Amino acid sequence: MPAAQRDKRKVHHEGDHASQFTLLRQRRFAPFFWTQFLGAMNDNVFKIGFTSLVTYQAARFSGVDPKTVAFLISAIFILPFVLFSATSGQVADKYDKAMLTRWVKTFEIAVMLIGAAGFWMHSAPLLYACTFLMGVHSTVFGPVKYAYLPQRLAPEELVGGNGLVEMGTFVAILLGTIVGGVAAGIGAMDAASAHGDAGPPLGAWWLGGMCIAIALAGRVASAFVPPCEPSQPDLRINWNPFSETWRNLRLAHGNRTVFLSLLGISWLWFVGATFLASFFNFAKDVMSADPDVVTVLLAMFSLGIGSGSLLCERLSRRRIEVGLVPLGSIGMSVFGIDLFFASHALPPASHLLSVGEFLRIAAHWRVLADLFLLAMFGGFYSVPLYALIQSRSTPSHRARIIAANNILNSLFMIVSALMAMALTSAGVGIPGIFLTTALLNIVVAAYIYTLVPEFLLRFVAWVLVHTVYRVRLVHTERIPPEGAAVLVCNHVSYVDAIVIMAESPRPIRFVMDQQIFRSPFLGWVFRHARAIPIAPAHEDPAALDAAYDACAAALAEGDLVCIFPEGKLTRTGDMNPFRHGVTEILRRTPVPVVPMALRGLWGSAFSRFAASGQEHPRRRGLTSRLTLAVGEPIAAADATLELLQETVAELRGARR
Repeated sequence: MPAAQRDKRKVHHEGDHASQFTLLRQRRFAPFFWTQFLGAMNDNVFKIGFTSLVTYQAARFSGVDPKTVAFLISAIFILPFVLFSATSGQVADKYDKAMLTRWVKTFEIAVMLIGAAGFWMHSAPLLYACTFLMGVHSTVFGPVKYAYLPQRLAPEELVGGNGLVEMGTFVAILLGTIVGGVAAGIGAMDAASAHGDAGPPLGAWWLGGMCIAIALAGRVASAFVPPCEPSQPDLRINWNPFSETWRNLRLAHGNRTVFLSLLGISWLWFVGATFLASFFNFAKDVMSADPDVVTVLLAMFSLGIGSGSLLCERLSRRRIEVGLVPLGSIGMSVFGIDLFFASHALPPASHLLSVGEFLRIAAHWRVLADLFLLAMFGGFYSVPLYALIQSRSTPSHRARIIAANNILNSLFMIVSALMAMALTSAGVGIPGIFLTTALLNIVVAAYIYTLVPEFLLRFVAWVLVHTVYRVRLVHTERIPPEGAAVLVCNHVSYVDAIVIMAESPRPIRFVMDQQIFRSPFLGWVFRHARAIPIAPAHEDPAALDAAYDACAAALAEGDLVCIFPEGKLTRTGDMNPFRHGVTEILRRTPVPVVPMALRGLWGSAFSRFAASGQEHPRRRGLTSRLTLAVGEPIAAADATLELLQETVAELRGARR
């Protein structure tokens, strides 16, 4: 058995409720985590130090425009993603990922020697070259990083593992920002007191030395990453980046949900790049603050994205919960727009404010809160998308799918830099750029959710079961994580399907009365959820046959199909007799049957009795507790109507 599979099997012996932080004590994750952490930190020590020096000490760098240099550095850094991502995706699929990790970290040491020389000589060309080469480093490591996780982590660990990586990345950004900013600040003090040919200032020596030291530490950490088998060792590499880029994009496009998830992540990078590259000019020109305040802004942003990333596991109950994606996009737009108004409410300053002076002004705390919350919702948005891509991509092509994501990310980030530079040249200030980005986020998010209604439907379901209902789950791990199965459940209320959808780890094709599809709202919802309309034989025999054919096709594709065998909502709270529809589905396609039962919905605002307007002493209010209980799967050959009804009744118990 491959080592990665043995590691995954260990998960089930460590308890289903182990915290995601236990991964940091395990060799299959910890060395990899610290390797990527140190790489992200080094990126930012270098980029922040470079950006800070040219923003606040432009005179030392001839031919550099301090107003646009941050966007230019960003564009140079991501250019290699466009040029080399396709090749790096092939390399990550063909070779051992641990070996590639060590090679990349060795390359980083050489790159940082060039960067250190650039700092010590105050050479903009050398620093731009180092920026490009660090982009090459990240281009090669990106597919390795995100393809490593699903090979080493169990499906239920993917959200937590991705959350830790996202949190670690932004904590590394924060530390890199502090180190780079402090060292650049030392350089600024040296510059103010330097006379004549005094040589490189102390800050430049610190920046160069720190970059080399962090690269060496990353190489040491990479030595402990365990072997990770190549996904496709016999792959023939196409070294033409242009044809392979096109092939990777077509490969990603083969799975519509995965491809649109890639676009969603790329849009997040567009938004994030716009905000992060604007912070230096935002601090200097809008907030009249010194370089140290940039560290405070980036700290709030980093803490926000880290908090959101870590909260994802708790909010999603260790599942890949794409319902968090719309929640994230809503929060990003709300707090991005408020940041625009908060920026215009700032008091004027007569000099550059120090950190202490900055924090004593109440209006600045609104800006910090907006940045923190915008980034936190960005964490809600990104982690489920990364986990979704990793779980639904074909394992043999996973690294190339990630490479396609990096290509799209880089294109979106380049467009972001060009947009920001164009708006700046047109006289639009940094707050105006923030507002433009937040409004564009609304348009792009709405477009994506119309293309992938699963995100929006899961969001509605997630909100319902986290606000209106408090749901207790009993053995929901019995819902198969992959493969075809028929789910059968009692039918209590109009929201039964939404509750089941919210608690299932996978999308479900629901079999529903075709009358529902004639309702303007519910019809739209369930058509986009790919529900299967069905009608009794005496009403529409053609629709009944079409429904059975659709169920057979869905099961043949490995989907879950859920049917409510009673055929109608209960009017009394007791179960109606099961009808023969479920046995006809199983006759055509023999697959396992998973019995389920809902408790606690009868008498709620959404039950048939409550909707009829009759009085009932047990009628519940809008909020209530409910339970979803799942039984052991039953073989198709044993699944008689009597056994199914008896099993569902036992799962439901006396509580209705």
